[in-house]
Amino acid sequence: MAERPKEPERDRQINQTTPAPREGQLAQAPQPAEPTQRPGVGVPRRSWRDLAEERILAAREQGHFDNLQGAGQPLQRDESALAGEKALAYHLLKNNDMAPPEIERGQEIDRALRRTDELLATLRHHRDTLLARKRSLASDRRAYNVLRDKTERRYAAELRAINSNILSLNIIAPPALHRKLIAVDARLRAFADEFPRLAE
Repeated sequence: MAERPKEPERDRQINQTTPAPREGQLAQAPQPAEPTQRPGVGVPRRSWRDLAEERILAAREQGHFDNLQGAGQPLQRDESALAGEKALAYHLLKNNDMAPPEIERGQEIDRALRRTDELLATLRHHRDTLLARKRSLASDRRAYNVLRDKTERRYAAELRAINSNILSLNIIAPPALHRKLIAVDARLRAFADEFPRLAE
């Protein structure tokens, strides 16, 4: 009598777990148990988590985590009450030496205000230098008046541009960062009072 060939282990498990069909039912194809190995490969399946853990352990053993900046110190937490839902975006901008649009707009306004102060300081210096002389020539007074008129036009244009930037800042920024508009007419009157035209 010929010996029956041995069943592979997997087929034996399937045959043992598959119930016999009842009378009047069709036999269902046996359902294989969940394989613990990839087909054709003798290595058990590994999850991504296991792979990541192995790589972290290998890197630790090789000393890749030694002497890291801030090792053994608490993490720096950049929590701002004003950030709200934008906290992560602000954190990314900060780490890349950038600022949120509202902060950049505010810095632009501050630079423009400094430029207007420099305009006034330059004109003030010219006026004081001219008035400090015992006698001034008509051509010097005429040159001062030309400079004064040019500075006044530039000053007015700068103030209006600043107000435009303040309006756009107040649209995009949270209320805590809002700024008041500049009273352009009042500043121009103060300019005219401080820098009257000189008689030529």
